[in-house]
Amino acid sequence: MKLLRHDLKRGGVLIMEAKNRAKIITDWINNYCETTSFSPKALVVGISGGIDSSVVSTLCANTGRKTIVLTMPIKQIKSQHDLSLKHAKWLKDKFKNVEHHLIEMDKIFGSFSQVLNNFDNEHGFANSRARLRMATLYQVAAANSGIVVGTGNKVEDFGVGFYTKYGDGGVDISPIADCTKTQVWELGKYLGVSKEIIDSQPTDGLWDDGRNDVQQLGMSYKDLEKAMENKDDPNYQKYLKIREKNLHKMNPIPVCKFNE
Repeated sequence: MKLLRHDLKRGGVLIMEAKNRAKIITDWINNYCETTSFSPKALVVGISGGIDSSVVSTLCANTGRKTIVLTMPIKQIKSQHDLSLKHAKWLKDKFKNVEHHLIEMDKIFGSFSQVLNNFDNEHGFANSRARLRMATLYQVAAANSGIVVGTGNKVEDFGVGFYTKYGDGGVDISPIADCTKTQVWELGKYLGVSKEIIDSQPTDGLWDDGRNDVQQLGMSYKDLEKAMENKDDPNYQKYLKIREKNLHKMNPIPVCKFNE
């Protein structure tokens, strides 16, 4: 996405750049829906109360197309859940084309983890939450002839691979995957997303103890962005180490090929 830069500023943020970026993404979503052979009738987004899903759901609503947002708590931290419900209400009040569903998933996850009790693994069960949500999003999309819209940003999807393979990484389109976290925050401010959401600590919401992204990654998004852009950055080697660990998510699935 190439953007025209302008001199109009507010608090160091280029307002017109965020405006241009929002329009480009909105037009891109519409163009995809109009040109793909599937011709989707709905955009389905999982909202967590975080900035990424809040921005994506708002951009989807901005298209004027039917937008279905799902809140899917699994043993969720109350403050995170409250923010997702607050954002859903804001969307419904602002856009007539938005539909919200609260899908309680504690029982589903409880049954899943009980059946697989002999294979207990904290990290595995954390990723399973994301995969159960992915399956839920696709069921709702299928029932509405829709597509699942991803919420991953550039740092997560192409920098350090901070997502669950076939979980939140399982989507049909990724509108903000070429935006850094900083650009997503700028978009949130421009779009009018709640300040509580913009100021909240980023978290994937997959852990009972509520650990945030910085605690898991060991670096802030600001530091990650600097390291991604500059090999001379003091954190570059640390960034590379995180990236290399997760390359299996970002690289194509290995295929055994025959020369026939």
